[in-house]
Amino acid sequence: MEAASQSLSVCLFPSIAPPLRVFGSLFLLPSPPSSKLGIISRRKPFDSDQGSKTTERREFPRNCSASGVPTACPFDNTFSSLTVLYGICFNCVYAAVYGPVISANFPDPAILVTPNVTYAYATNSGNINIQVATSYDNGTTWTLLDGVDALPDVGPWATVNLTWAPDVIDRGDGTFVMYYSAESPSQMTHCVGAATSTNPVGPYTPQTQPIACQTPGGGAIDPAGFQDVDGQRYIVYKVDRSSLGGGGACGNANDQYSTPIMLQMMEADALTATGDPVQILDRGPYDGPLIEAPALILHNWTYVLTFSSNCYNTDLYDIAYATAPSVSGPYTKASSPLLVTGDDGLAAPGGATPTPDGTFMVFHATVNFNPLMRYMYTATISWNGTAMNV
Repeated sequence: MEAASQSLSVCLFPSIAPPLRVFGSLFLLPSPPSSKLGIISRRKPFDSDQGSKTTERREFPRNCSASGVPTACPFDNTFSSLTVLYGICFNCVYAAVYGPVISANFPDPAILVTPNVTYAYATNSGNINIQVATSYDNGTTWTLLDGVDALPDVGPWATVNLTWAPDVIDRGDGTFVMYYSAESPSQMTHCVGAATSTNPVGPYTPQTQPIACQTPGGGAIDPAGFQDVDGQRYIVYKVDRSSLGGGGACGNANDQYSTPIMLQMMEADALTATGDPVQILDRGPYDGPLIEAPALILHNWTYVLTFSSNCYNTDLYDIAYATAPSVSGPYTKASSPLLVTGDDGLAAPGGATPTPDGTFMVFHATVNFNPLMRYMYTATISWNGTAMNV
């Protein structure tokens, strides 16, 4: 064949795979040491006629045959194609979702990377207010710390066993700050609070007062910390107006309420709010009754806000993102979600937290809807400009 240029639809291996080889009309790669399932997926933008997200998918096995001959994918121009130019693959993508890495109920996970250990934290389960897991191989394998509660005392303003969606940051002075949301009996809503510890595992000591409650708006949930390049600290969180009513599994089925994501500037202690919160995002016509679970990073001088939309206990739940040139916006939502039901065999993926460098993330997916059970998964992130891919 001529080595100039040929478009092929192919099975793709991780970027660490050996160099490409082109034979005739097939694109071949030696198999990586451990076989995984390669996914070729092209997500459509939001379908304005049907008002729902749709995907086109096909799956191919990624492995070597018994004889050791590399396996290639059959040509199919319905799916993602790429160009092979002089043996170099451009616009290559590969399956990057792994798991479940924690096969226990571990919803709304957050990730903290330290020099020797990677930590994950999750919503309450049983009598544990905040769950903790550890990884000693950069997030590949995980151990759930059975019986360990990172937040045994939720604070005088909060109720136990109603603690949701934690996030933990390293303040840089030997102190770790946990943000969490918990039910406040005095407010009759969830509020966002903070706690500190010198050990990532805890126990964390809560502040005596919450950071934000947004009581008239139905409460404040799903906090996550962010530090900008100038050192300024922030948290983002959701105003839980979908809790005000409106019917449906998650409220707001009548489309009555907004569910804005707020940006709150913090003092250097990462504990004290300063100034008024600023709304940076809200649900749109394809987000269902709500958006929630925000997390903010800076990647190549673009602010990237990940979030979930639709109802957490339905298969419409997803992971999406928006980008902005400034921390306060305006944020523009991507034309299609990052992960939806069906991608990589997942159901209702959501609650994602990327690492600050934007290369890796943890998230949950539903393995059983009744009773609800959500396991933790991980994904490596790739970028094409400001476009985020897993």
